[in-house]
Amino acid sequence: MHAIVSRLGHVLVAICIFTFSFTAPVASQTADRPLYLNDDGLPTLAPLLDRVTPAVVNISVESEQTAELNPLFNDPFFRRFFDMQPFPQQQEPQQQPRREMSAGSGVIFNAEKGYVLTNHHVVENGDRIIVTLKDQRQFDAALIGSDPGTDIALLKIDATDLTALDLGDSDRLQVGDYVLAIGNPFGLGQTVTSGIVSALGRSGLNIEGYEDFIQTDASINPGNSGGALVTLDGRLVGINTAIIAPSGGNVGIGFAVPANMANAVVDQLIEFGEVQRGQLGVRIQDFTPDLAEALGIKAGAGAVITQVEPNSAAEAAGFQPGDLIVSVDGRSIAGSADLRSQIGLKRLGRDIEIGIIRDGKTQTLTATLRKGAQLGAKAGERGLGRLSGAELRDLQPGDRLFGDVAGVVIAQVDADSRAARSGLEAGDIIVAANRVPVTSVAELRQQLASIDGALALTIQRGSARIFLLVR
Repeated sequence: MHAIVSRLGHVLVAICIFTFSFTAPVASQTADRPLYLNDDGLPTLAPLLDRVTPAVVNISVESEQTAELNPLFNDPFFRRFFDMQPFPQQQEPQQQPRREMSAGSGVIFNAEKGYVLTNHHVVENGDRIIVTLKDQRQFDAALIGSDPGTDIALLKIDATDLTALDLGDSDRLQVGDYVLAIGNPFGLGQTVTSGIVSALGRSGLNIEGYEDFIQTDASINPGNSGGALVTLDGRLVGINTAIIAPSGGNVGIGFAVPANMANAVVDQLIEFGEVQRGQLGVRIQDFTPDLAEALGIKAGAGAVITQVEPNSAAEAAGFQPGDLIVSVDGRSIAGSADLRSQIGLKRLGRDIEIGIIRDGKTQTLTATLRKGAQLGAKAGERGLGRLSGAELRDLQPGDRLFGDVAGVVIAQVDADSRAARSGLEAGDIIVAANRVPVTSVAELRQQLASIDGALALTIQRGSARIFLLVR
């Protein structure tokens, strides 16, 4: 059976209960060893959990989905057989909206302002978001901002007497460190599991646009999305996000967004409501031993520049194809995915120092990040509200209709996404939204933000121009 990398789902489908024992060496409570002894002299984490679990919340999301009608309802004979009224002549059956509920988790990280961290996919397309605290108080939450690229979302609740988790330094984590996962698996309610950090810097899972995951064997299951990964001193080091699940449940391989990445995203969500990423403007690939031999560079880690985009920050800074990028702001780069994540967390307009090896010599170049070509192979943008599930990019030279029409290309559509259900297809070109022409992703984003009611897209599909109503 193939392993499946998935986000942590919301629907209770099955519950498997396992019994296990855990033996730990007897330890006393010290400043550098936050274990406790209970009244029987046995080690316990109960006092730690009493302190940190009130900061982890359950999240319920209400959304409206369009129910698919059985095609038999279109058959006049079927409708007569079940004594159903025939449709009026030339009238199509209407798809009926239905309310859906999903569940996830969240973490209070600022008690004074009521800020709650969770995953983007937990609250995506939600019409109402309800936060339930450990003491069973419930609050409607406002969505401050969301970032599909890192799968981080920020909520705000109007509440008092909140408990927040302190952010830990996820860069200081080591493989083998003990961690606890706290969340709302299968909608059961708050649950705590324990394990270790199994690996760091995991990428290439194609879950998010910017991947630098903490891997852990602490049991994580559907519904844990947005929950906390904490160290034994009670600090938040990750936001639980995804699992590898051949059977749909936990197999000991879970992933969390590092706290440092989440913190960088939150700062911009608070300030702008979105993440305004600066871009370097290079195409890259991993540095391999074969490339090392071809380029005459001693084997090591990094990312090789294969192309420098014109009018980009990289071109202005003097980068060249063949340069080996080995560090960003003093932090070593493990590969192309690591570089993409590091650049993706930097703000637009920021100066960054990039260490490179060129012709066998080490040097540092300073680049001012600007808007431009997307770093790496993924050039699309995802998650524009009602077009969620569609990867969008600007029309560019080499596209079939470039020069003939102006608009936004749909590069890819996720199966069973909101965009797919609305009838959008890969290769479509959005030329207008509610009859207002759009020539770039930025213009489309601005136009969508101004539309509160029905959304009608003008689509160029091959040689035909059609209208699609997006619900």
